[in-house]
Amino acid sequence: MNLESVGRWADLSEARMHVVSGKGGTGKTTVAAALALALAAGGKRTLLLEVEGRQGLARVFDVPPLPYEERKVAIAPHGGDVIALAVDPEAALLEYLELFYNMRRAGNALRRLGAIDFATTIAPGVRDVLLTGKAMEATKRKDGQGRFVYDAVVMDAPPTGRVTRFLNVNSEVAGLAKVGPIRNQADTVMGVIKSRITTVHLVTLLEEMPVQETVDGIAELRAAELPVGGIFVNMVRQPLLPPEALAAAATGSLDKSRIAQGLVDAGLAPPSGKRSTRVSAWADALAHEASEHAERVALETQERTRLQATGRPMIELPYLAEGIDVGALYTLAAHMHENGVGE
Repeated sequence: MNLESVGRWADLSEARMHVVSGKGGTGKTTVAAALALALAAGGKRTLLLEVEGRQGLARVFDVPPLPYEERKVAIAPHGGDVIALAVDPEAALLEYLELFYNMRRAGNALRRLGAIDFATTIAPGVRDVLLTGKAMEATKRKDGQGRFVYDAVVMDAPPTGRVTRFLNVNSEVAGLAKVGPIRNQADTVMGVIKSRITTVHLVTLLEEMPVQETVDGIAELRAAELPVGGIFVNMVRQPLLPPEALAAAATGSLDKSRIAQGLVDAGLAPPSGKRSTRVSAWADALAHEASEHAERVALETQERTRLQATGRPMIELPYLAEGIDVGALYTLAAHMHENGVGE
């Protein structure tokens, strides 16, 4: 990460609602969880929201399935709390009716009749208003002393292909409600989403399809005048060869005799005087693997350049060979913090 990118990441410091999206398979939920830890570091409080009903956050934090109730799931580095919540559209509507219309009893009756599920299914715009509305409420919520209850709210949002429509709730409810409470709620939500306190981060891999979806997603967000945040490039592997060897591997000009001698020096093959055709075959195979590795590194460099061309700050997160567990989340959070997140 260069100094310019770190400085530009600091431009997002006003954001308090962080929406995390990305193509399926890029590790979107993992990155959202690590971001919540990074933002809570040093004694802060972060609320982490899930809106897709997959219970992905429960799995990454290794806790029981999350209810529609704010529960502490982790202690951030150097103190601080991460609270998680799985937002359910039906429960959100009941809460909305109770908070704004004192209609909890009527809402329960609607639920028994199946009206709530029916409404949110045939009118997905209403569902999205409720889900984003919960994130907005948590972002603006204050305690008795007038302080924000949460320093930051992180939303594990739908994938890149759907996130613009999900966030652009005004457009989604335009055909359903020109006036009235749902329209008013949509207007209020959009006022927060389009303000400087909200930003939309995208998660990608250094592969052609995820990068293309990220570039397209940024263009769609900008066209809808939604705030684009940073790019998290996940699961980045460092080159296994130095630049000179990579260049030679890319052109097929690696010295195979040196590879064979390296096998001997490492005790993996007999001395050169007794070298068999098998050792030569091993050297050929290693040279071929090096060539494929050089090709992958070149493609990753090309995709990295495409991402940099978007002008958004980027943080590259390392590939963790041991897999993703709670410890891995802290490793990723520390990497984010070192690159300017949460400062």
